[in-house]
Amino acid sequence: MATVAVCLLAATPAAAQSVLRDAETEALFRDMAAPLVRAAGLDPKNVDIVLVNDSSINAFVAGGQAVYIHSGLINEASSALEVQGVIAHELGHVVGGHAIDDRGAKMAGNISILSLLLGAAAAAAGGGAAAMGVFMAGQQMAMGKFLAYTRGEEEAADAAGASFLSKAGMSGRGSLEFFHKLLVMENRYGMTHSDEASFWSTHPLTDERIAYLEDIYKKDPAWNAPSNPALEERFQRVKAKLYGYLAEPPSTFQAFPEYMNNVPALYARAYAYHKEGFLDKATTETDKLLAGDPRDPYFLELKGQILLEAGKPAEAIAPLRQATALTGNQPLIATTFGHALIAQDDLVNSRDHLDEAQKVLKAALARDRENPFAWYVLGIIYAKNGDLPRARLASAEQASLSGNWGGALVNAEAAKNGLAVGSPDAIRAEDIAMEARSYLAKSKKRK
Repeated sequence: MATVAVCLLAATPAAAQSVLRDAETEALFRDMAAPLVRAAGLDPKNVDIVLVNDSSINAFVAGGQAVYIHSGLINEASSALEVQGVIAHELGHVVGGHAIDDRGAKMAGNISILSLLLGAAAAAAGGGAAAMGVFMAGQQMAMGKFLAYTRGEEEAADAAGASFLSKAGMSGRGSLEFFHKLLVMENRYGMTHSDEASFWSTHPLTDERIAYLEDIYKKDPAWNAPSNPALEERFQRVKAKLYGYLAEPPSTFQAFPEYMNNVPALYARAYAYHKEGFLDKATTETDKLLAGDPRDPYFLELKGQILLEAGKPAEAIAPLRQATALTGNQPLIATTFGHALIAQDDLVNSRDHLDEAQKVLKAALARDRENPFAWYVLGIIYAKNGDLPRARLASAEQASLSGNWGGALVNAEAAKNGLAVGSPDAIRAEDIAMEARSYLAKSKKRK
């Protein structure tokens, strides 16, 4: 995606997965979730909706106030309202204090269940081959034990999610539509609801939950409330953008053929052409987008990123500078802008943009410290300016966010040796070093 920061999803059951970060997508998720978050009695500033790079149809909570949504779920959803139904359910888990833990995981051995979203049906629908593999490995019993304890929590989250949708004035139609999709997938994989199928019998079943929720939703005053057309339009843009970024180009061209010239199609094909290395075709698509709205910051961001990654940083600077200004220095976009500035300096062996790049990167990190690539670029700037202790500190920040605790420790210790004792940077270096030692010690004990 335009300006994607990929980092490990640490301290969750999906530790081997990665998080996809994109300014437009995150803005959409915030706006989609905000009414539901407020209905749940939470502060939208404290709740994160995180996109996980996983093609399965899943979502989960893992402690704290964060909802993780798989990219596969976005691809499968037909509307923003469907995703809002998922978010409402997951917020039910957040408010209820539910999270994936080890109560059942110890019984299930090395089985990794990434979602409490829709119980067993979601597990099968989200990873059909993997779920079937578990069955064929003779581990139905372990899986059933793992899922059994979640029955009450799932029912509670269903009820809570329905109440959040109602309080927010949103129809439950999207939620039901998504459940019906999962039911179709469940039937497609041939799963049964017989007593012998312990994997299913120990967990709420999709058709039962549809009947339960349908009764609640149809009685709600918001049942006939229309969806938000602006959010739906933005959702289709982001869905196409994600598809173009993740899918193989031939699949993108099949899904969005040349005769389609709406915004989602242009978005998706721009990514596909970029991935194929066709710069002219990729920029043609972005120029068509900009012809329709020359001040759309995300179209400008896309054009800038394509040019930057094609080795044309000088041409990328103008659209990225404009996108950064139009979004009020949105951190992810600003990071790409800063990268373009130093890339141009490298290309012509100059230092013309170093000061501006440093200012841009520091401002971006002041608003969002959890961006490994921003720390990487800032570290390069510090090194070019001869400030090696802060370059090492930036590298320590990057390594810690990427789960590289060995690298974090080495760089933090090196930074600490060159920083003034008691200074904020020295204290931060010590904090990273302590955290790295703790993780490394725990890792050693597990071996």
